[in-house]
Amino acid sequence: MLAALCSAFALSQSFRTMAAILAPPLQREFSLSAQQLGLFAGAFHFAFGALQFFMGMGIDVYGLRRTVLFAFPCAIAGSLLSAMSHHFGVLLIGQVLIGIGCAPAFLVCTVFIARHFPPEHFAAVSGLVLGLGSVGMLLTGTPLAWLVDAASWRAGFFALMLCSVAAWLLMAWKVHEPPQPGAGAHAPLSMWQALLSYGALFRLPHTLGILLLASVTYASFISLRGLWLGPLLVERHGFSLVQSGNIALLVSVVGMFGPPLFGRLDPGPGKRRQRIVACTVAVAAGFFLMAFAPSATVDVAVMVVSGLLSGYIVLQYADTRGAYPAEMTGRAMALFTMAMFLGVAFMQWFTGAVASMATAHGLDPFALVLATIGILLAVGAAGFAWLPKPPRAA
Repeated sequence: MLAALCSAFALSQSFRTMAAILAPPLQREFSLSAQQLGLFAGAFHFAFGALQFFMGMGIDVYGLRRTVLFAFPCAIAGSLLSAMSHHFGVLLIGQVLIGIGCAPAFLVCTVFIARHFPPEHFAAVSGLVLGLGSVGMLLTGTPLAWLVDAASWRAGFFALMLCSVAAWLLMAWKVHEPPQPGAGAHAPLSMWQALLSYGALFRLPHTLGILLLASVTYASFISLRGLWLGPLLVERHGFSLVQSGNIALLVSVVGMFGPPLFGRLDPGPGKRRQRIVACTVAVAAGFFLMAFAPSATVDVAVMVVSGLLSGYIVLQYADTRGAYPAEMTGRAMALFTMAMFLGVAFMQWFTGAVASMATAHGLDPFALVLATIGILLAVGAAGFAWLPKPPRAA
């Protein structure tokens, strides 16, 4: 069942990273500015993040099977609409639909793990799922670049639409939720009760630091791998689209090993938060290095290392799971995931605006974009370290 749910997560990984390869042909066809390109990439993540509240409630009230099967057809419809679009506005609507359809994709995996695996195995199993889900990013490396080069960017959307249909059928066939231990002890929540219960999460003082860091860590990796990797390599270093796809594939392959590695090396609640801060600072340093010491070798090396280090996000999920009581797991994970993907949407839109401003003033847009991401990471790490901590980590 977890493998079937993982297929939808893998497709969501494909959809959220395809902009890195589609950026050059989309810019040519629709005459997009850097800011519009950031808006295109961010539209998926805005819809994805904004729906996490409701997906968390849906999982807690209706179950994860019905929630994911109800939502995922929107991704199929959105990819078809995107493939057939001839106006930028229609393309954005397609991205929003895809984001809505993929909104429960990883959340159902984490809630399934939290409900049906022992707590001490949460980080390891979540890391394995993140690694398997990264297979979706492999599709948007060399394979997507080759397909776009041989056919068009529309063929990429058509291919992912067919894969999405197959994933929905697999989940409908395989996923049937086993009963939770002690499930009969509590009356099921109504949607209204589930919505009101989010207020309890915000009243806890440690929620702010968790959400602040969540909004920048995954956002930094996806903004690099899912948006700026292609333009940076093509425009800054003269790589071809297929060569950029090869680098994207390499980053994705390396990224597959990061989550299982960090899941296995989870130091436990005592030292987990210190390791999260250290990894965030290391990633920020890599972005500053790319910004101020530009060379093809440096940029590619930092991209590959960032792919591996992105796996430490599994430690953030484990930290979040341990910070809230078991009955709030679905909503706590939904709130955390919402912060992650609204952070991606904001960072992609904001860095697009930064790039447009830099170009208008004759500055290096990539240097400013990379430095901006580094600064946001530093701010997130500081907030996570200095704001109130969960009682068991204080």
